[in-house]
Amino acid sequence: MKTLITLEEAGQFFLGIILFSQLDYAWWYFPACLLLPDLSMIGYTINPKDGAWVYNFFHHKALAIFIYGIGIAIASPILLLSGVILFSHSAMDRVFGYGLKFENAFNNTHLGKIGNDKQNN
Repeated sequence: MKTLITLEEAGQFFLGIILFSQLDYAWWYFPACLLLPDLSMIGYTINPKDGAWVYNFFHHKALAIFIYGIGIAIASPILLLSGVILFSHSAMDRVFGYGLKFENAFNNTHLGKIGNDKQNN
């Protein structure tokens, strides 16, 4: 099952690249912006519960699709770019096993434990 999920997420990441290629931005915008959604980890400076909420909000693909859809509706290149980056980043994270976070700890995700606690899973 893990391989199937990884392949599905890799396909979604590839879709993000295709969608980006349809935008009028230089190619280097994609890698330059790809890690920006991880700024949402700043929420963990408050506490794990708020950190997980902020992190999950910016790593939820429905938000990415919503922003992209608004970008289409109002012909906003920056919203289109934002939606593609959020979607692609979330897919890339999940390819590497980084899922949405539970409130009890950063390394406890919907895809299992990450980091040094993997052995305890």
